[in-house]
Amino acid sequence: MKTFWLVLLIVSCVSLGYVLLRQSVPKGWLMRFSLHLIVAAMAIYALNFSGWITGWYVPLNPFTIGAVALLGLPGIGLVLGLQWTMLV
Repeated sequence: MKTFWLVLLIVSCVSLGYVLLRQSVPKGWLMRFSLHLIVAAMAIYALNFSGWITGWYVPLNPFTIGAVALLGLPGIGLVLGLQWTMLV
């Protein structure tokens, strides 16, 4: 079963890379993307240490920062929801 998920992940990553490289890249995309990553990391950090969500901790790693950078505030909800489903 693990082999299936690993193959699916690899095929998905290769397909995504192909689609991204095929597209024309607008100017300033790296700066915008970097800014989104920084703001997402700051939002997760502020959420963890502000005390708004007691009993929960959103880990600061590339996956959670990437999810929040791509999805915005719903990304934080996604991460918390995934944590809740894994803990129950």
